[in-house]
Amino acid sequence: MTAVLDQLLAALGPDIVTRRDAVPARNAHDESGLDPTPPLALVRPRKVEDVSTALSICNAARQPVVTQGGLTGLAGGAHPGANEIALSLEHMSGVEDIDRSSSTLTALAGTPLQAVQQAAEEAGLMCGIDLGARGSCSIGGNIATNAGGNQVLRFGMARKNVLGLEVVQADGTIVRSLNKMMKNNAGYDWTQLFIGSEGTLGVVTRVVLGLHSRPNGVRAALIAVKDFDAALTVLHHLQANAPGGLLVFEGMWRELYDIAVTRIGVSAPMPPEHDLYLLVETVAGADTSGDVMETLLAGLYEQGVIADAVIAKSGAESAKLWALRESVYEYNRLMPKSVGFDISIPLNRMGEAATRLRAELREASPGVITVMFGHVADSNLHLQVMPETYSAATKQLIEDVVYGVTAALGGSISAEHGVGRLKRSYLRLSRTEPELALMRTIKQALDPHNILNPGRVLV
Repeated sequence: MTAVLDQLLAALGPDIVTRRDAVPARNAHDESGLDPTPPLALVRPRKVEDVSTALSICNAARQPVVTQGGLTGLAGGAHPGANEIALSLEHMSGVEDIDRSSSTLTALAGTPLQAVQQAAEEAGLMCGIDLGARGSCSIGGNIATNAGGNQVLRFGMARKNVLGLEVVQADGTIVRSLNKMMKNNAGYDWTQLFIGSEGTLGVVTRVVLGLHSRPNGVRAALIAVKDFDAALTVLHHLQANAPGGLLVFEGMWRELYDIAVTRIGVSAPMPPEHDLYLLVETVAGADTSGDVMETLLAGLYEQGVIADAVIAKSGAESAKLWALRESVYEYNRLMPKSVGFDISIPLNRMGEAATRLRAELREASPGVITVMFGHVADSNLHLQVMPETYSAATKQLIEDVVYGVTAALGGSISAEHGVGRLKRSYLRLSRTEPELALMRTIKQALDPHNILNPGRVLV
């Protein structure tokens, strides 16, 4: 290992390579909750050639490397091992090009998502990727994990927003296709392999995103319904009748609403007496004749589909509604230690999933608090499960229950946060053995010495 560090220092210099004893504390962990572990060394390249040099040296020495972006991941994908070299792209940051003619943006992988969004907005366009960690997560990390977020319903996962990539392979080879065209069927679209691969197949260093026109006349509302069947009726009605389409459709079950109002201090837009609350945003488009949202919801109320609704009349009122959904970001500070989940459930089984999860978690861990919320129109359900007494055994029990229900209902153990280190033992519940074998074949072909993020995704 000393020889590898000496080679890296000789090739890249001490301003790029930092030995373990001087590695900043932030690079010793991500947001997965695993104990901080200083890596063997930290490499912070400034250009793609530096990444290439570092990987070439590490590949020749069979030295494991973990790639780090904004370190906001929840699955342990960027959390270093003591024998690993951390390759952080934090110094490879910046929007390099905005092409208004083709509505594209080119950025280095370490660029914070918020900086990408701001650059797109200044150009009169918008980035279709948006999530709560926008201020700290990196666009390269978003691509590597195929991030989802608040606007997937309209703009799709990160994958749908990518037109081109630059990637460094395990042996240091730079592969570049900075495509700006919507149509390019010249051979295999190799870029798709690296999107969502969580750094196990190559290191994303540069990305070309397709941008979008900003929606006009966005209106937000909070809607109370009695169950998920009613929520589906609302979803389908808004999808069919909102003139400019539906932008956001978030679900929050009663536990979240109760905690937000009673513990977090969020103002209550309506009485806390309903089982399910929907935070929606519709787009009025060119139709400015009256309040479209009010008309749409009035019809549903008259049919008995919705029990109550509050429509935001301003940006400030919209922010207050979003404060309910974002109250979960305060849990680490104010609530008991929790076990978090990011699962997908088929929409026709979502109501059943909520009922079963509540009941089976109570049976497994009496006194447990189960908070459910998420981008439900995308089939994405998040949970924060808080047992009365937290322990490793209780955490394991809770995970077995949640992933067992998920598998039984034909869902996925990971909707948008990836597999990383924390979920890899459960991957078999969502992927068949032939699929896993294919994944191993791809990994072996692109990283034969298994130096890239070993121990992540695949067992």
